[in-house]
Amino acid sequence: MTPFLVQHHSRLSVDEAWRRLTAWERHADHVPLTRIVVTTTPPTGVGTRFVARTGAGRAVVDDVMEVVAWQPPSGTTPGRCRLEKRGAVITGWAELEVGPHGAGPQAAGSYVVWREVLRVKGQPRLADPLMNRCGRLVFGRVVRRLLGE
Repeated sequence: MTPFLVQHHSRLSVDEAWRRLTAWERHADHVPLTRIVVTTTPPTGVGTRFVARTGAGRAVVDDVMEVVAWQPPSGTTPGRCRLEKRGAVITGWAELEVGPHGAGPQAAGSYVVWREVLRVKGQPRLADPLMNRCGRLVFGRVVRRLLGE
């Protein structure tokens, strides 16, 4: 499966955009029927684990994730984070990058790039394009709302 991609520009500073996008539990505020629980102690870094539980009643799916790369933004260096999906039903990965929008004194706000490969056990490859489209729509909305835009 090819990754889906979400790109966004924000008026927020790089540090503030990074802080909001890596507040994992807040993602659930913008995904219907989802709750996120961080299962490791703060602060976030390599080894942080969390579970996004989506569904209702007995129809629930756990998306178990672990941070495997963590580089917060610093000066002109973008922040980068990689999550590995380690669940029994959902696997794949997500990469998040947040950096300054523009160069030098013209820089204003920040940019966000979210790349993700999402695999669901038993899903035929024929469904990959639909899954990617849904992923772009859902995560595009999550990014915009977390950034308050």
